[in-house]
Amino acid sequence: MQSSVSRPSRRWLFGLLILLIIGAVCWHFWPSGAHQKVAQAKPAGHAGKSGMMRPGFGASSGPVPVRVAAATVGDFPVYYKALGTVTALNTVNVRTQVAGQLVKINFQEGQMVKAGDVLAEIDPRNYQSALLQAQGTLLQSQAQLKNAQVDLQRYRGLFAEDSIAKQTLDTAEALVQQYQGTVKTNQGAVETAKLNLDFTKIRAPIAGRLGLRQLDVGNLLAANDSQALVVITQTQPISVAFTLPENNLDTVLTRFHSGAKLPAEAWDRGDVKQQARGVLQSLDNQIDITTGTLKFKALYENREQALFPNQFVNVHLLADTLKNVVLAPSAAIQFGNDGTFVYVMDGDKKVKIRPLKVGASDGNLTVIKEGLAVGDRVVLEGTDRLKDGGDVEVVNDSQDLSKAPSEQLKEGSTSKAPAEAGKAKKVGA
Repeated sequence: MQSSVSRPSRRWLFGLLILLIIGAVCWHFWPSGAHQKVAQAKPAGHAGKSGMMRPGFGASSGPVPVRVAAATVGDFPVYYKALGTVTALNTVNVRTQVAGQLVKINFQEGQMVKAGDVLAEIDPRNYQSALLQAQGTLLQSQAQLKNAQVDLQRYRGLFAEDSIAKQTLDTAEALVQQYQGTVKTNQGAVETAKLNLDFTKIRAPIAGRLGLRQLDVGNLLAANDSQALVVITQTQPISVAFTLPENNLDTVLTRFHSGAKLPAEAWDRGDVKQQARGVLQSLDNQIDITTGTLKFKALYENREQALFPNQFVNVHLLADTLKNVVLAPSAAIQFGNDGTFVYVMDGDKKVKIRPLKVGASDGNLTVIKEGLAVGDRVVLEGTDRLKDGGDVEVVNDSQDLSKAPSEQLKEGSTSKAPAEAGKAKKVGA
């Protein structure tokens, strides 16, 4: 009985001993594995066995390679951008003014026409006959009037000799006036017949571009038919309608009411190519309360026919030009918890943080209201590794302060290989 109880106890003690041995082995090898993982996780910028620093983006005690550009002074154009719709100044649906059969079409679809050009013709024979009838009736009334005028002269002579009664003379005078009225009525009928005959030639009421033909030869047309023969749109000049938010109205309205001609450039839908250049022509008389915007209209000569009615374009309205302002590349401007700032070169090897007050920007250059002076060099690239008072090494600092701001920025965006390209360092290398 005693031996049966001690046997399980021995098994339990044996198992506990094995677990203790396994735990001791794990404890012995654990620090070595942890140190190995930490060593693998170290950034490339840490020192190796030789004690030399390896380049990398991690923390490093060496100088940070940066590219810099100088703040400049110049004129800065302030553009307001908006999406606009090309609108024809005049659009006409060409319809016939008289009834008849369409016998001839004198235009081609899409061609440019001038006001008065004959576009189509309607069978004129009925209207030629009506003109002849009206002219014949006019001749009859004119002959009657002439006869009544001769009689009136005769009656006036007889009345002067006291040979006829006054009533006879009055009747003759009334008859002359009656025939004069008849002649005028018949003259109006002749003019109407001539006009109807002229309307058989359908003319372009305005100059512009023709659309697609809506009716074919042989169709019987009615006067003022709802179906138009063709549509003409005036494309020279042409306008673009767009809106601006009410926050931007002060500058635009001040200059517009002073009589200034504000340039308005029309760019394509992708805002890549300029299609036309015009001026601000007019504005609406009330702000849209649903959008808080005001409607404007710009006028373009459109000599090259680059703009089409109902086309969407991007309008760049030159609202103002700031004179002699400090300009800095927009890529150098940083945003932090304390506001806007830049890294400014403090000598040739160090940088320092300088807070800014910025103004208008076009994406490439930004107006600096406070914080920079002309000639201050600001960091364009490599800012992610900088700190206030940090050491830097300037790479490709080839900005020429005598050049215009736009030229400096253009050169700064293009990497130029120096004579010793093999020794030059790249930002982030």
